[in-house]
Amino acid sequence: MQQMDHWQRVEAAVAGAAVDRLPIALWRHFPGDDQHVDQLVAQTLAWQDRWQFDLVKFMPSGTYGVEDWGAVSAYQDAPNGARSIVEPAVVRTQDWHKIHDLDVRQGSYGRQNDALAAVAKRLGGTVPLLQTVFSPLTTARKLATEGLFADLRRSPDALEQALEVITGVTIRFALDALAAGAHGVFFATQLASFRMLSAAEYERFGRTYDLQVLAALRGKTRLNMLHAHGSDIMFELLAGYPVEMMNWHDRLTEPSLHTAATRFPGLLVGGLSERATMLDGDPESVGGEVRDAIAQTNGRRLMIGPGCVMPPAVSEANIAAAVRAARIAA
Repeated sequence: MQQMDHWQRVEAAVAGAAVDRLPIALWRHFPGDDQHVDQLVAQTLAWQDRWQFDLVKFMPSGTYGVEDWGAVSAYQDAPNGARSIVEPAVVRTQDWHKIHDLDVRQGSYGRQNDALAAVAKRLGGTVPLLQTVFSPLTTARKLATEGLFADLRRSPDALEQALEVITGVTIRFALDALAAGAHGVFFATQLASFRMLSAAEYERFGRTYDLQVLAALRGKTRLNMLHAHGSDIMFELLAGYPVEMMNWHDRLTEPSLHTAATRFPGLLVGGLSERATMLDGDPESVGGEVRDAIAQTNGRRLMIGPGCVMPPAVSEANIAAAVRAARIAA
């Protein structure tokens, strides 16, 4: 088969058509550097230049969406490179009423799209570029940390009022990302899990606002990826979202790639355990996971990727093994 470029390969895989080789995309945080536009740009470009992945998931700090509302975050040497909320913005139930509209072109929100714009200019549209956008309920949880769950059940009206504001901000941020050069969003939900909420609770406080964001992007994006974080995810509920790609911890929680291929019509992104294999395994075990992912899906509608963000300590040898295994597959 004639060699494809990144776009041809990804779009063929989304459609379930034959590809010259499996697409692959790996992503990681850049702790410290993700607090500075120029450094985040440089790290993102160096990462892509080094590995030539078929998709670039832009990697702002996971707390960027709450800092303009007063939440304070810090990097505390988390193995996955993520920052933690050390001072929530919502401490008492009445604090939800303080969640006001924001100018997404200023502050933390503005910096993320400034950085993305510089990356997009350098890449020149040669590879799909997705801005990371958190679901409104995920942002609410980061604003209140574990206090969210009591408020969701005890004071739902206060939470819903805040979710309306957060949703509007999220939509404007996502639209600005597209204007800055993103081709879509990596839409991450961290609460669509039966370990955290019931299906009815997620329908009301999660899906309602998720779909408002995705509806606002309809017709304006080329590719969107949904990320379902955590264990015991609500896969059936999420599989109907209007996105082209879906990513979850397939090595840690149901469904398997094999089962998911019968339930989601788009591109499955996964196959690699970001900790057990990419971090703690060896190149042979990494290659084995890629080969197993191919066997589960017959190599169709599959992009090799991690279940979630890879730890910064993952070795170059294991990254190279994943890339090599994907690129020899046809």
